[in-house]
Amino acid sequence: MADETQPIRHHTHPDDHEGDRFFRVRNVLNVLFMVGAIIGIIVYLTSSHDVGVIIILVSMAFKAVECVLRFLH
Repeated sequence: MADETQPIRHHTHPDDHEGDRFFRVRNVLNVLFMVGAIIGIIVYLTSSHDVGVIIILVSMAFKAVECVLRFLH
């Protein structure tokens, strides 16, 4: 029979991101992606569809690089 007085141990994620050497770079790439996507949508809807699509594709390239860095971790 298990001892019921011991607390249940839960897996916790460390807040310090000490082991992730790409953490800051990934954050910058995410910000560039989000800003680029918003600007691309605004340009797409207000002026030029072609330029808006190009801006969105470039911002998606930043996201792809961020995903590669996440998988390397």
